[in-house]
Amino acid sequence: MEGKSYSVAVAGATGAVGQEMIKTLEQRRFPVGAIKLLASERSTGKELFFKGNPIKVEKLTKDSFKGMEIALFSAGAGRSLEFAPAAAASGAVVIDNSSAFRMEPDIPLIVPEVNPQAIAQYKKRGIIANPNCSTIQMVVALKPIHDVARIKRIVVSTYQAVSGTGLKAIDELLSQTRAILDAQAVQRKVYPHQIAFNCLPHIDAFLENGYTKEEMKMVHETQKIMEDPTIRVTATTVRVPVLHSHSESVNIETEKKITVKDVKEVLSRAPGVLVVDNPSLSEYPLAIHAAGRDETFVGRIREDESIPNGINMWIVSDNVRKGAALNAVQIAEILIEKYL
Repeated sequence: MEGKSYSVAVAGATGAVGQEMIKTLEQRRFPVGAIKLLASERSTGKELFFKGNPIKVEKLTKDSFKGMEIALFSAGAGRSLEFAPAAAASGAVVIDNSSAFRMEPDIPLIVPEVNPQAIAQYKKRGIIANPNCSTIQMVVALKPIHDVARIKRIVVSTYQAVSGTGLKAIDELLSQTRAILDAQAVQRKVYPHQIAFNCLPHIDAFLENGYTKEEMKMVHETQKIMEDPTIRVTATTVRVPVLHSHSESVNIETEKKITVKDVKEVLSRAPGVLVVDNPSLSEYPLAIHAAGRDETFVGRIREDESIPNGINMWIVSDNVRKGAALNAVQIAEILIEKYL
């Protein structure tokens, strides 16, 4: 309906992703009629701004969602499991950024550039899941290739920014860096090892198979979003001393032969993708350039000479932006355009 506005709640509003959600709603001129900002009790009363107006943060409870039409959640899996069903029962459509519901068969797992048609399934439980940030940027780049050449296998190694862990991790990297440069002792609270000037091949908990939860999320989520359980995926996820934007080295094996030129042409037309690939001028995707941007950047596109049908590429995107907040708001935009 032309001119219609919507009441929106943001749960986890004071976190890095929650604050980015508020900013993204404003920047994209989402038709917000009323906004409610929710967080844990310790943040109650804190003021955040929306369109220049101060909004007081309220305590997240099961009664917080009365009168709300859309609820954007970035409060962690535990709180999502506790409060998202209550939000849906109150009549709000929940778009959840945690891992709580992603692999539930009756809850859609959505990347708008990849599987927007699956949003219609939200009517079953009133909840839509936002994928893992690393998965989002990878499938945005791979789905257009899959459509023309069918991807059989993916080998991905990630280089993930500390902002993926939250504001405390950003502070830890900055404080450790200052300490090292000042020849002071390094303090560790967020990560099991020093993150400054280091790489940690450890994101989320380790599982019995030797992989981490983060790595297995990429496996299962990719198959669900691409709607192809036969795609074989193996991942190694690494935390690196970068503030914003995740980078990924991705190797794919395709059923049909596809050339580097074909890949560049396909990706140049793909929604949400920006090809940056001119090695002779040292032009390729960089975390510092992706920070604050909406696009998923792809470069270093080259044939894998060790197999007949292989392509290597480098994929970079802002993990808090496209990897979380923007993806959620894009889902909400499709929701109001087609379903609400």
